[in-house]
Amino acid sequence: MTAETTAEQTGPVVRTPHGAVRGRYERGIAAFRGIPYAAPPFGPRRFRPPEPPEPWDGVRDAGAFGPTAPKPPYSEAFAQYLSDPVVPGDDCLNLNVWTPDPSPDARLPVLVWLHGGALTRGSSAVPVYDGSTFARDGVVCVSVNYRLGVEGYGLFPDAPPNPGLRDQLAALQWVHESIRAFGGDPGSITLCGQSAGAISAGALIAAPQAQGLIRRAVLQSGPPEASERAKVRRMVRRMATRLKIPATAEAFAAVDRDVLLRTQAEVGRLSSPVLGGPAFGIVIDGDLVPRDPLQALIDGEAAPDIDLLMGWTRDEYRLWLVPGGLLEHVDRLGPVALAGAMARCHTGHEVPRGYRALHPDAGAAEIVGQMVTDHLLRIPLHRLADARPGSSHLYEFAWPSRLPDLGACHALELGFVFDTGDVPESAKLAGEGAPRELATAMHTAWVRFAATGDPGWEPWDATHPVQIFDGAEPHVAYGPRDAEFALWTTTPTVPEPTPPPPSDLRAPRAELAASAVRRLRRSVAARRR
Repeated sequence: MTAETTAEQTGPVVRTPHGAVRGRYERGIAAFRGIPYAAPPFGPRRFRPPEPPEPWDGVRDAGAFGPTAPKPPYSEAFAQYLSDPVVPGDDCLNLNVWTPDPSPDARLPVLVWLHGGALTRGSSAVPVYDGSTFARDGVVCVSVNYRLGVEGYGLFPDAPPNPGLRDQLAALQWVHESIRAFGGDPGSITLCGQSAGAISAGALIAAPQAQGLIRRAVLQSGPPEASERAKVRRMVRRMATRLKIPATAEAFAAVDRDVLLRTQAEVGRLSSPVLGGPAFGIVIDGDLVPRDPLQALIDGEAAPDIDLLMGWTRDEYRLWLVPGGLLEHVDRLGPVALAGAMARCHTGHEVPRGYRALHPDAGAAEIVGQMVTDHLLRIPLHRLADARPGSSHLYEFAWPSRLPDLGACHALELGFVFDTGDVPESAKLAGEGAPRELATAMHTAWVRFAATGDPGWEPWDATHPVQIFDGAEPHVAYGPRDAEFALWTTTPTVPEPTPPPPSDLRAPRAELAASAVRRLRRSVAARRR
């Protein structure tokens, strides 16, 4: 495989296993967009594992982003903060490559990016994810599209589970096989993702089929996890009920794609990262995900030699509660919201009381948001770091958005990691005038980690060092979340409450908590309409 140019067309040409592609030179960076790594996942391939693309003759143009996976749009409340371009077409299993030197001898480190979006939205075409900044600094950057929602994570009796995760594995295998022709080193691949992309990256580094493909991993605001199969099946069944069809892949494949997306969005309004509910997710399948990925990594059964960079934002929950006015609504609900959080986190009263003592000026929304964030995200990453001292680095992004009430919310760090704060889509979440020096510091840390495994601060050990990115000079704090985490280890947890049958009058507390969760979920759904 070689890079070549012609007199007629000066864009770089690289040969891949399926055919040659021509990119563009943009400010000295070679950019290749929309390269297929798998065949279109429709027709007989719908809901099936990905298959290799058909080889092509001649040189395929790779100047524009390829089609994005089918997805519903964000609600108006979220769209004011988050961009999600749509590129029509069926050939949605594609990827993009940015490289400073498209030649086999360059042997540069590689960063593979998996976007977030709750496994239902997002794409590699979001301008914030422009990989040219990494290429500018000597890292070959690859961003990936994969199937979303029911197409990628629906659980059916007549189709294999996790097709979206299998898409990501196919893309990773393509990178390992092909990236040398683009100037990358297949032995120095960093898998990086945020939110659902981080959850996916965590599942892949634990997957038996991915062993040897990844040297390092970055998990931003998402831990390795497997969803309960019953939870994912409930999502599919509720869609099937609305569509009046069987909950099978065969029946879903016969539904008009736009109708399927509208139905998915309607059912999804009943779910929330803070309050739970039915949702799509990666499930244990006995194959690609043979067991819980977090536990497999903690036990050392998977990827024992992979370096990890992991972290969170200070106010993750604010992106989930501020749009639509839910922050104020949860504050008004007060005790009901706290009961819902206890149900969501499977804990008793001692934990919210402990948070209240640590944060006496916080309202109910902040207590609920930080509790749920710790339970679902920070504590699992903390446990993983404890199991891998010396090879793990942790960070906290704490710079607050210049927009009202968002604080250091979920996804705010992305424009800083990619050093793309100058694009309008970054300002939608950060506001105007985000600190340039913070972007330089954070982006440089990610570049260093991709190249060496060392982002520039001390690795995890018994002192719990966490690099704080807050707008001042980045600095290490020792155990900044330890007081909150201790509440979870010193108080007993309780099973998630379920509504008792009408004849059972012995479980009023469980009934109250379950009722609180239902009320909050209805409130979320109503405000998302």
